[in-house]
Amino acid sequence: MEGNSAGMDVEASKHSSCLVDSLRKESDTVAEEHVLVIPENRLGELGRFTGFRPFCPDAFSALLNPQFMEFRPRSSVEDDPTYKQLIPYVILQADVGGRTAVFQYTRGRGQGEKRLHALRSVGIGGHISREDAAGEDPYRSGMQRELSEEVEIGCPFQEELVGFIYDDASPVGRVHLGVVHRLVLESPAASAKECELTDSRFVPVDDLKRDIDQFETWSQLCLTHLF
Repeated sequence: MEGNSAGMDVEASKHSSCLVDSLRKESDTVAEEHVLVIPENRLGELGRFTGFRPFCPDAFSALLNPQFMEFRPRSSVEDDPTYKQLIPYVILQADVGGRTAVFQYTRGRGQGEKRLHALRSVGIGGHISREDAAGEDPYRSGMQRELSEEVEIGCPFQEELVGFIYDDASPVGRVHLGVVHRLVLESPAASAKECELTDSRFVPVDDLKRDIDQFETWSQLCLTHLF
């Protein structure tokens, strides 16, 4: 009986955690989020491209020029391609049994971008919110907040900025600009903290590429150009 009780306690704890996540997201919806955007014409700093572009420090600095950054209600820019929402997109990489592996998950219905639900992903991240502007670097603060909210990393890692993503072939892609970060972990010590990141685990890159059609476009681009 004691064993059954312990199991029930674990399940109750998981259910409680998911409920808290759900309530937090509902609360965020009521008090509408204001997200970081830049005018569409600022994409010229990257040169004309669609898909994946290798990282350029000078272009990144120009994109984050405070003169052109502003926070707008998310609902007002979700279908407005004249503004681009900046999204940090973090890839977690580790060696697993001598093979290069990447952290992957499937997006649940509670994830913010409804147009990506049920798709697999290798990117951790999300919008930069107005609350992130309290620090000196809103972009960096937002990236670190999103990372800490979504995953638990239990080992040292090396970080590098590796590219930009812009996909004007889809409605969701036309209103977002992704900045790709790669975190190379010393071991595959990472786990999902959000209930909506289902089937989360490290998978060898070769295996991910075999199922690449199951992934959201940004993840497909990263798997193709980074590995």
